[in-house]
Amino acid sequence: MSNLIKNNAIVTDEWTLVPLPAPAEDTVRKQAGKVVIFKVTGEQAATAAQIQETVIPDSGKVIVPLPVWLARKATLSARLKKGELGIWIDSFELLEPLVNCFADINALPLIAIHFPRFVDGRGFSLAAQLRTRYGYRNELRAIGDVLRDQLFFMRRCGFDAYAIRADRSAEDALASLRDFSEPYQGAVDNPLPVWRRHARMGHHAARTATVQPSHEDQVD
Repeated sequence: MSNLIKNNAIVTDEWTLVPLPAPAEDTVRKQAGKVVIFKVTGEQAATAAQIQETVIPDSGKVIVPLPVWLARKATLSARLKKGELGIWIDSFELLEPLVNCFADINALPLIAIHFPRFVDGRGFSLAAQLRTRYGYRNELRAIGDVLRDQLFFMRRCGFDAYAIRADRSAEDALASLRDFSEPYQGAVDNPLPVWRRHARMGHHAARTATVQPSHEDQVD
């Protein structure tokens, strides 16, 4: 069964996610004696060897890594024109190299943001920037370590599709989009805070409301 949620429903995934090959050497980095598991924002996402060895299906809709797109634009542009190419970026990558490739970022039918770990929240900021700063209107998909507890907040940041981690229930994750009926703050999905969304008569309005005179008050 599909683990893709889109438009508040579990749907069949028409897109093939193209992964990067594993690096030849995965260096363990340490800081203050502890293993560093997060890559620094702006860090290189793929080596030249990984880009060259990435295998892209010859047909169908594909979502390719940003470094692969940047290196193979000449050959992938035809797929893009047919609406068969999306791009995924990692939480630590910068948006500018992607955005600067297009006169209109909406030429891309789909952008996916990869969450390498549940606790890495940088993907939320990337989504909000794509929607607000760059005006992206097409499908914005969360991929990677995507779990139930994230979905409601992902939607608030602009995501409209979620590829739930394979070992988790998409039905349970779908229900989480109804966890909160009335968020207080404004966000990408609705910029108005709750006090602006609901009009109510305050004490001042009540005091100044027009009062109709009673029969006794009327002058003949």
